[in-house]
Amino acid sequence: MKKAGMILEGGGTRGVFTAGVLDYFMEQNLYLPYVIGVSAGACNAVNYVSCQPGRMKTCTIDFLEAGSYVGLKYLVRNHSLFNMDLIFDVFPNKIIPFAYDTYFSSGRTCILTATNCLTGKAAYLTENKDRLRLMSACRASSSLPVVSPMVEVDGIPMLDGGVADSVPIRKALHDGIRKNIVILTRQKGYRKPPARKSLQMARIMYKKYPYLIRAIKNRAYYYNRTMELLEELEQRGHVFVIRPQIPVVKNTEDDVAVLTAFYDHGYAYARDIFEQAVRYLRWEPDKKEIRG
Repeated sequence: MKKAGMILEGGGTRGVFTAGVLDYFMEQNLYLPYVIGVSAGACNAVNYVSCQPGRMKTCTIDFLEAGSYVGLKYLVRNHSLFNMDLIFDVFPNKIIPFAYDTYFSSGRTCILTATNCLTGKAAYLTENKDRLRLMSACRASSSLPVVSPMVEVDGIPMLDGGVADSVPIRKALHDGIRKNIVILTRQKGYRKPPARKSLQMARIMYKKYPYLIRAIKNRAYYYNRTMELLEELEQRGHVFVIRPQIPVVKNTEDDVAVLTAFYDHGYAYARDIFEQAVRYLRWEPDKKEIRG
């Protein structure tokens, strides 16, 4: 499985579905050498590479019972819908320790996708030594436009990776990864509608960032093209796609019972399709047939 990878979509709290899938995979010792995540998928990616099953569930679901990290109060107080300081500083460094040493010594490629606000293009970030930069990259990847402040990484303002590349299958193929398990947080057939309210707000807030505005405007178009590509590759057996089989939750869901059910669905579904996934990973596709 030297050229096998995991591609993880974002979706805010919908990421608990992915967490359930990955927790089952980790319990079965299924670790792939290449992982690329976007937004909540980036958070899932680092927990997967650090070999910490259950950590995402603890951060996203269990902590809600002690105190919410999402809501309008954070938008008013910190200009962010989520308590980002809690998620990317207090959690990993104090309350729910992140296994930095395990992550850095894993030998796996882990890419965190953000959007460069200056160019409007995807920034594919990696970090193998610096704890602060790693969490800054995660934070940038997860910072939704309009409802989160920009995050500087290497002096460049960045926002949520989903703006530029929601499901980076093309990046994985470009990197030579020929066997890809793609975990989505929407049901099959979903297509993103054109941005309207968020685009109006972006035009007001990001006047100094015209390429970012263009990326927000074009996001639905490129997302839907990627879904078409994935469905084509899936039909031809070139990717293994895992997606929810039940109605999905809101990306800002804060009901513990609802999130737990969605997490449990991901875990149970991973158990159901595990042998299929393993068989797929053993299959050797013809490189000439794969088109990104």
